[in-house]
Amino acid sequence: MPESAPNQPEVKEFMHPRNRHREGYDFKALMRAAPKLRPFVTVNKYDNQTINFANPEAVKLLNKALLKHHYGIGFWDIPDSYLCPPIPGRADYIHYAADLLATANEGVIRKGKKVRVLDIGVGANCVYPIIGHQEYGWSFVGVDIDEEALQSAEEIINKNDELKNAVELRLQKHKADIFTFAIKPGEQFDLTICNPPFHASIKEAAEGSKRKWNNLGLKTGKEEPVLNFGGQNTELWYPGGEAAFLKQMATQSTRVAKQCLWFTTLVSKKENLRILYNALQKAGAVEVQTINMSQGQKVSRIMAWTFFSADEQKDWVKK
Repeated sequence: MPESAPNQPEVKEFMHPRNRHREGYDFKALMRAAPKLRPFVTVNKYDNQTINFANPEAVKLLNKALLKHHYGIGFWDIPDSYLCPPIPGRADYIHYAADLLATANEGVIRKGKKVRVLDIGVGANCVYPIIGHQEYGWSFVGVDIDEEALQSAEEIINKNDELKNAVELRLQKHKADIFTFAIKPGEQFDLTICNPPFHASIKEAAEGSKRKWNNLGLKTGKEEPVLNFGGQNTELWYPGGEAAFLKQMATQSTRVAKQCLWFTTLVSKKENLRILYNALQKAGAVEVQTINMSQGQKVSRIMAWTFFSADEQKDWVKK
């Protein structure tokens, strides 16, 4: 198909100002970055280039192109059954997290490898460490309970020289623990990030996928919709769902309260904000923030908390 797009998508003003994806997808540049994407690009009724987001192969190729074009990642791949995350939304999380860290640094964005970030559930895709390091030079520790996912993330790291000394991976052998054993004694992190599983069962995950396709008016040609972003059981669901996971996270963060400056997590369901806030009050969090994010029709939030006072936060940065 021709490279030129008749119309350029409008600027997505709902995204973070530093998000590279605010101006939509430049498919001309993306097809140059990943030529295999070309057959999947079509023109929609608004005369704009797009892909069929119900096609897992197309979504994966789009991610490859985005990561290469915007972040210089020459190799990126994941096993077919693993989560293929939307890159713009992941970038938004990283940029808002950078703003959060800047609050104790006189508003100046903190950059460089001395900023250490713990990614709870790094997954096979390793996307948060990629964006965080390529944008700000941060160093990451990625933790997961899935050995195969870590093998995939390790391959991505090893095949991209800029990531080799920036991202460390750890297997969490104690599946009931979120922070304990993931963080070593005496170790310190400026930030923890997490994209928690938000379904209570695999059945609920499948039903959620079906509702999504119905709402978007998309069809896969199959009786049951496929999960276009993939996802293993551990990525998609947790006993008790998102609410139970968030309560566990709040409670267990007290065990490493003085080893992490800021704890953060995505909260997909609005009704779970109050549940997490109440759990954090019981845990004794000194400061709690809710950061709203939007990726078009999808609205999500970052909940952030710390056990340090404002003065202690500034002392942490100075040290």
